Amino acid sequence: MRTDTDTPWGSLPAREHLPVEVLDARAPTGVPVLDVTIPVHNEERDLESCVRRLHDHLARTFPYRFSITVADNASTDRTRAVAARLAASIPEVIAYRLEEKGRGRALRTVWSRSDSPVLAYMDVDLSTDLNALLPLVAPLISGHSDLAIGSRLARSSRVVRGPKREFISRAYNLVLKSSLSARFSDAQCGFKAIRREVAERLLPMVEDSGWFFDTEMLVLAERAGLRIHEVPVDWVDDPDSRVHIVSTAVDDLKGVWRVGRALAVGALPLDRLARPFGDDPRDREIGGVPGGLARQLVGFCVVGALSTLFYLLLYSLFRTASGAQAANAAALLVSAVANTAANRRLTFGVRGRERAVRHQAQGLVVFGIGLALTSGSLAALDAASGNPAHGTELAVLISANLAATVLRFLLFRAWVFPDRRGGDERPTVRKDMNTQERSAR
Repeated sequence: MRTDTDTPWGSLPAREHLPVEVLDARAPTGVPVLDVTIPVHNEERDLESCVRRLHDHLARTFPYRFSITVADNASTDRTRAVAARLAASIPEVIAYRLEEKGRGRALRTVWSRSDSPVLAYMDVDLSTDLNALLPLVAPLISGHSDLAIGSRLARSSRVVRGPKREFISRAYNLVLKSSLSARFSDAQCGFKAIRREVAERLLPMVEDSGWFFDTEMLVLAERAGLRIHEVPVDWVDDPDSRVHIVSTAVDDLKGVWRVGRALAVGALPLDRLARPFGDDPRDREIGGVPGGLARQLVGFCVVGALSTLFYLLLYSLFRTASGAQAANAAALLVSAVANTAANRRLTFGVRGRERAVRHQAQGLVVFGIGLALTSGSLAALDAASGNPAHGTELAVLISANLAATVLRFLLFRAWVFPDRRGGDERPTVRKDMNTQERSAR
């Protein structure tokens, strides 16, 4: 998994609508607002009709400047010549040649070189109805979303394709939801768009250069908290598709395993993709409340509730084979390791392997305090009742754990995971800087 990126550190700026001067189609010169890439490999037969149809549609319906980039990745037929002829005859068309094959490689290369603020791509067969193109890119132009995808699996989509491809598509998305907890509905529809500043940081983290490129990009974006807009589309299957289903499925499953493993160990610097809140008065910090406290409390409570259930389940399991004290110690130890790992990532937003061992060691110290509280409670109960019922033991343990939870949160926040970077204050500082820059202009 690629982690050595050249992108700058720090979170992304707040989302903003593209400036008026960028959107002004009457300006004699300027960078196109939208750059639509068409990745092709040996498509000499369909390329010209696709580009001319797309250009005609954009010229009639798209209110801003645009360009169409034909990304020829290692074609061996006349595709390169057709692309060059189109670029020579249509001012908005650009021909780009890559000597290596791979849709992901073509998109990464072209998007990385484009100056347009909104980048999109579509398949050369134009299976997706072009009327969905403006709804696809509008949320990116307005600053509402970071990425946008066409979805063939949305309830209002209209799709014409055979049962085999329908089954494969739904099975693949089920795999993504179950293994990577993906919430987007359609990973492989060849109809997507992304804002350029997001692409600059996201693409270097995407390792795949083939068909899994889309999925990897979406999973990383979603895990980083970026906003993905979905557009229902009308889609007609291309019966002449040259995708090799079996080999593509195998590569996709390998990609799912690789990405899942990297996310599990925190090997990706997803904090580089974090977005601050927008310029909304409701997003301003509340006076007197430490930055991030409310969010951390919610996350800690959720993790704590799940950890308590996990702990009680383990205690009941261990209690069948050992005494109360041994069962409590074993259950608390296992659940404490899981609790520290979950709070590290979900509550306090610490990713990567740096200081992970130290955090677990500190978490075990906190575990020792919890063990002392719960063991002391069990000892007091045993001294008072002699042979208490199992239900009574659980009630006492729950009460002791509640007391230990409060102390655990305070220790986690102040000692184990202290905010050394200013935490949530960074978006506020950036917002003030952006305001000053706009005032200066």
